[in-house]
Amino acid sequence: MRGIAILAIMLHNYCHFIGSIVKENEYQYLRGNNDLLWQALGSPTDLLPVHLLSYFGHYGVAVFLFLSGFGLVKKYEGGGEGDTSRTSCTSRTSCAGIARFLGYHYLKLLRMLIVGFPIFLTVDAVTPGRFAFHWENVVAQLLMYINVLPEPDRIIWPGIYWFFGLMMELYIVYRLVIYRRSSVYVVGLIAVCWLLQALAEPDGELLNRLRYNFIGGMLPFGLGILLARLGRKEVAGGGRILWGVTALTATVAVFVMSFSFHSWLWIPVVIVIGTVAIVKSMPEGILKLFMWFGGISAAMFVAHPIARKLFITVAWKQDIYDGLMLYLIVTIALSWAVKQIIDHIPAPRL
Repeated sequence: MRGIAILAIMLHNYCHFIGSIVKENEYQYLRGNNDLLWQALGSPTDLLPVHLLSYFGHYGVAVFLFLSGFGLVKKYEGGGEGDTSRTSCTSRTSCAGIARFLGYHYLKLLRMLIVGFPIFLTVDAVTPGRFAFHWENVVAQLLMYINVLPEPDRIIWPGIYWFFGLMMELYIVYRLVIYRRSSVYVVGLIAVCWLLQALAEPDGELLNRLRYNFIGGMLPFGLGILLARLGRKEVAGGGRILWGVTALTATVAVFVMSFSFHSWLWIPVVIVIGTVAIVKSMPEGILKLFMWFGGISAAMFVAHPIARKLFITVAWKQDIYDGLMLYLIVTIALSWAVKQIIDHIPAPRL
């Protein structure tokens, strides 16, 4: 699942930077983007795959959020409902435990960011279209609170790195509100976060700010927590044909749900189901390939903006598939190299 998610994100983040390509509805619901998607589907050209990757590829983030919630429960709660004792900061010991937890996960994220960000800054400085970095925003990015600042889509660069701040927020929410508490808290948080988004203007700045922060990511993250607490090691089901039908059904559902604001808010659930179905229906050889991509997904996440900055100009000159091919090759190679660097940085200990 990580392999599918990182490839979707990586390809999306190249394709949606091409001016003539259909843009996604990620932080806001813009009906104009849906109209352009209809036009692309109604009059298909050889660029249709690029349109689809641009519009839908960002949903790989939802898969990563689902896996993060699932993994936290497996690691810290033993995969079951277990002890529901309260973990509010009522003593020095509990405060220290919360601080260690958050510090540990911050350092895990920083271990990736500290490799990719300086390389990107260097590449950005020597290539056309240099971004006007301000010191306070660089500090906010490194400390991972930049998401809460005004106009996050104008100050976070590369934009992909908003994910670090989002994950830090979700770690805080998990440890303070969810950890070893009843799943009612998880369902309640999902409901509140959905309601806040549902009451916002679909194309307004409020929804944009909400979705840059944990409110927009709570649904797939909470779904991962709830599924892990069921205590099942594997999703039961039939053979590859049944899973293939499920994947196809989920694909159609995602497309249909994209054309209504309120159903759009729930697409991450279908994305997770569809991704599980795709994995279950894969032949073993292809599955191993995607597992390899999953193994370098952390490095690829921080490395692909570097390759994009170098090769997006090829697409701007209308050699779109040439640029995409070069971008893909360089991203894979660069990700492998970045992983070697990350692996030599001492891992934090809890």
